Amino acid sequence: MARKKPDPPAKPGSPTIRNKKARFNFHVEESIEVGIALLGSEVKSLRDGKGNLDEAFARIRDGEVFLYNMHIGPYEQARDQHEPRRTRKLLLHRREIRRTLARAADRGYTLVPLRVYWKGGKAKVELAVARGKQEFDKREAIRRRDTDRDVAREIARRTRKR
Repeated sequence: MARKKPDPPAKPGSPTIRNKKARFNFHVEESIEVGIALLGSEVKSLRDGKGNLDEAFARIRDGEVFLYNMHIGPYEQARDQHEPRRTRKLLLHRREIRRTLARAADRGYTLVPLRVYWKGGKAKVELAVARGKQEFDKREAIRRRDTDRDVAREIARRTRKR
């Protein structure tokens, strides 16, 4: 499996919010960039980095895609405060819903948000079609990560001696 290249560094004032557990808990099959409908106070809060995707997931309902359980903290200066865990609509074309996200209807697949980032002044969500990992898959990932870390440490130690 090819490793994904790292994201470009974020500009100041436009933080990237990541779902750190997603790649550990799920096999990511494919991902798609989608827009998200936000309220003004939510946009300000996200720009301050007050978002959390840890327990978030998406579902297709009535031909539209909605993001559930994403937490966006309150914005202190706003008059009207938003509900932190409200359901938010994701913005996709119908053909994208049919083609890419219809796989999520298959048994064992789900829609998982991987990150929220800014592009051209607009908030975007990287949404993945993923299948849940079983316990032995997670143990294998931990074992592989530890081995890679040990190899990198040994290489660094040997290159320092020269």
